[in-house]
Amino acid sequence: MTDKLTTASVLAFERKLDPSDAVFHAGRWDDRAQSHAWSPVTIRPKSVRGTISNRLKAKDQDPAKLDAAIENPNLQTVDVAALPPQADTLKVQFTLRVLGGAGTPSACNSAAYQTKLRATVQGYVQQHGFGELARRYAVNLANGRFLWRNRVGAESVDVIVEHMQDGQAVHSWSFDALALNTRAVAAINNEVVELAELGQAITTGLAGTAHVLLRVTAFVRQGAGQEVFPSQELILDKGSAGKSKTLYAVGDVAAIHSQKIGNAVRTIDTWYEGADELGPIAVEPYGSVTTQGKAYRQPKQKLDFYTLLDNWLLKDQVPPVEQQHFVMAVLIRGGVFGDAS
Repeated sequence: MTDKLTTASVLAFERKLDPSDAVFHAGRWDDRAQSHAWSPVTIRPKSVRGTISNRLKAKDQDPAKLDAAIENPNLQTVDVAALPPQADTLKVQFTLRVLGGAGTPSACNSAAYQTKLRATVQGYVQQHGFGELARRYAVNLANGRFLWRNRVGAESVDVIVEHMQDGQAVHSWSFDALALNTRAVAAINNEVVELAELGQAITTGLAGTAHVLLRVTAFVRQGAGQEVFPSQELILDKGSAGKSKTLYAVGDVAAIHSQKIGNAVRTIDTWYEGADELGPIAVEPYGSVTTQGKAYRQPKQKLDFYTLLDNWLLKDQVPPVEQQHFVMAVLIRGGVFGDAS
């Protein structure tokens, strides 16, 4: 009699989509062909005199108290980043490694569990492959989702994705990002040859059949001197910061965190309840959307990653195809998923 299979107490997976930080440069839209010579976007502090505009408690809404509060200016120092007066275009560039071995744990203390996991993943790959996930990742590169706020209100956005080998681009794809709907990661027009080819390149990387390193460059025409938006740093010791907003830089170049780039690329989950209304969300075990303070894959719905994985491996209850895609996307995301008990 064989022992009942249980979840490994130590179970970890390395991410298979590995982005770099995205750095900012500035230039003219008509000079994109010479963008290698563009100047970096720098971050500078700005001291401002703000007004009291937050919601007041009932005891502080007395006119005399409010007037007294307004007499005390809200002085603060913040970081800002903007295009130079002579530049109308932001260049955002990063690299993305696509690694094989999806579903193979980097740490697992149960040989029996790892054997079952390997067989389950191989079954998924043989039946479905990585095509569906890879196409969705490709769409998020092409539509410029990784630009976040920099995409909003832009006049034009061109995205160029290059497949790099030995430091040289062996193939490239160009996209008009604003022509692609960021809510439609699943509705891919197969007639867009560039998207299909980029998706196939990502597929080969996830399958481990080829080394895939992509260089992604976006040109965002925003207007001369306009503000741009790098990542904001999380300052835990606010007393030592001296600023109410600190922006991220690599060296002296404004940049977006690699974690934020990765979050945008893996915003492909349209398989949760309510997706028709909200649209795609980032792949997370509980469907967490921190900006809304809500988890869209609650355990009571039995659509969270852990319930789906345990039922699939321990109870041989194969999830629906779309939920199989979600489970594999979480394994590609990586993380520590061992049994809490």
